[in-house]
Amino acid sequence: MNFSTDGLVIKEQMIKDGNKVITVLTRDKGVIRAFVNGVDNIRSSKATATGLVTYSQFEVYSNLKGKYVIDDVHAKDVFMPLRNDMKKLALAQYFCELSGQFAPRETNAEETLRLILNSLYMIANDKRSCEQIKCIFELRLMAVSGYMPDLVGCMECGSFEDDEMRFLPESGQMICGKCLKNDEDKTHTQTSMFIGQTLTKAMRHCVYSEFGKLFSFRISDRAAAALGEVTEKYCTLHTDKPLRTLEFYKQVKDLPPEQR
Repeated sequence: MNFSTDGLVIKEQMIKDGNKVITVLTRDKGVIRAFVNGVDNIRSSKATATGLVTYSQFEVYSNLKGKYVIDDVHAKDVFMPLRNDMKKLALAQYFCELSGQFAPRETNAEETLRLILNSLYMIANDKRSCEQIKCIFELRLMAVSGYMPDLVGCMECGSFEDDEMRFLPESGQMICGKCLKNDEDKTHTQTSMFIGQTLTKAMRHCVYSEFGKLFSFRISDRAAAALGEVTEKYCTLHTDKPLRTLEFYKQVKDLPPEQR
């Protein structure tokens, strides 16, 4: 079976004889693993086009063992500005690892691919802060991957707005301050995180807005940091293993520019 598709390389691993295995988030078939032969050849164009965080057009075939093999590939975007800044590259790698966890397999992944490509573009071109893009990506990825939180109103009384609104990352629901206080008598078992009205509005935008408007809002660095704690907690609760790229991003994100 041969097919052509575009996709983003979200993982790469060198193997013997100058070959490697890559994981690609493709538009048509979701996440696939494929072999790339001869990438150590200095004349091979495959090396760059199959590098991590590279968006390429792939010609793929299935070999006699039923494994995918990259027959031909052409790079469409290598996101060069990311590679000149350790913080940006670390965040891009985190997005790749998250996508590997949540993106669909062997089926259309148009929405997920569009999300990560636009997020990488926004980071690479300094359209928004890394912290804000991280929040948007995490929450929207969860929403399109079957883990959409219920942000319509308080889970108990349905209240749409409340200065003391809190988010329950375990269930993906919200609860207002009054209901939380009343619920204390019932020994509420979930951990709640304060979001108030500002973060509630931002979270609703990340989840419910049309894609064309997803990155249109701005929040302060302080609000982005607070929101990041919430969205990160919600993501990591649904992952099946520690995210090494997230830990690396945390190590480098506060380094001064001259050290990145």
